Amino acid sequence: MGSSQKKAVQAYRSRLGARGLARFEVVGCEADRALIRALARRLAESGPEAARLREAVSERLTGAGAETGGIVAALRRSPLVGADLEIGRVREGGRDVTF
Repeated sequence: MGSSQKKAVQAYRSRLGARGLARFEVVGCEADRALIRALARRLAESGPEAARLREAVSERLTGAGAETGGIVAALRRSPLVGADLEIGRVREGGRDVTF
């Protein structure tokens, strides 16, 4: 690579760095090329959508996001919350068992 090419690459990389971006190489399946490029393009954008996407991908890859209390939270979102339902159970003494 010639001197002018080295300077051009260096200038390009410094412009990327000034924007908070970095160039790197990824090895993957040929079929995933478009997907990975689209994902990288979206993540490079700043904004709430990029942040949500970054969080979703991170949670999916790390297995995080399974928080305790998920069932309780789902029940609290139920449309029956606040309905005056009287749910009762008949209590019986049981049955006689002889041996």
